[in-house]
Amino acid sequence: MRYARCARDGREFFAIVEQGEVIEISAAPWLAHERGLRHPLADVVLLPPVVPPTFYAAGFNYKAHNRHHEELGYDPVKVGDRPEVGYRAQSALVGHDAAIVKPAGVEGRFETEAEVVAVIGTTLKHATREQAQAAVFGWTIGNDVSAREWQHADRTFYRAKNADTFKPMGPWISTDVDPLASTTTVRRNGVVDATFATGDMIFDPYDFIVEMTKYITLQPGDVLWMGADGNTPMAVGDVIDIDISGIGTLTNRVVAEGRDNEPTERMPR
Repeated sequence: MRYARCARDGREFFAIVEQGEVIEISAAPWLAHERGLRHPLADVVLLPPVVPPTFYAAGFNYKAHNRHHEELGYDPVKVGDRPEVGYRAQSALVGHDAAIVKPAGVEGRFETEAEVVAVIGTTLKHATREQAQAAVFGWTIGNDVSAREWQHADRTFYRAKNADTFKPMGPWISTDVDPLASTTTVRRNGVVDATFATGDMIFDPYDFIVEMTKYITLQPGDVLWMGADGNTPMAVGDVIDIDISGIGTLTNRVVAEGRDNEPTERMPR
């Protein structure tokens, strides 16, 4: 099944996506729900498929990405014997077909990282691996936009990773897929820039969930972005497509910062 979060005629709603249509549902997809109105898929705006209570992100979870990090002049990445997770800003999320706004102050490398995203469907603490697997409701796609000069200059990633529009996510949540057997493909202006085995991680999603829930209670709707194998440079005017087999394709265009694209309010909930 595919579940989306949509906007149409000033309303927002969760929906089932099938055969070119969306079917409204009465609650979040991991809850009991009833079906409602149908709309052509082309007639709705696809929002981020979930507004997470907490937005978690795996760091340095692919060896190729770690090599790239060192090539940029950072200290060598030390991979420990257990997964470690960070946090990202919910306010940076945008959906499929939304613009990635490159801030006026960004210089140097401006890159995308293609990530598979686990969406949690149940409350979870002290999970076994089997419980971790059962707790993942489904999977979506994330574009981890990164401004490398800011990342290098700042003590935290507050703007390098979390500026407005820096976290496209979508187009929907897919439940019938094994991302560890999927392939991730990144296209820049229609040309393939990177392809890698999605599951070629140092620690897989369930390793993270088991470790995290030793200390943190996960909630329905939480998301865990799993890291990327490589990096694709972006420039204003580029269209970036991230395809993960079995899930779909997340598409976003890069635009320059300006009055026409400044947000007037926080991302709708």
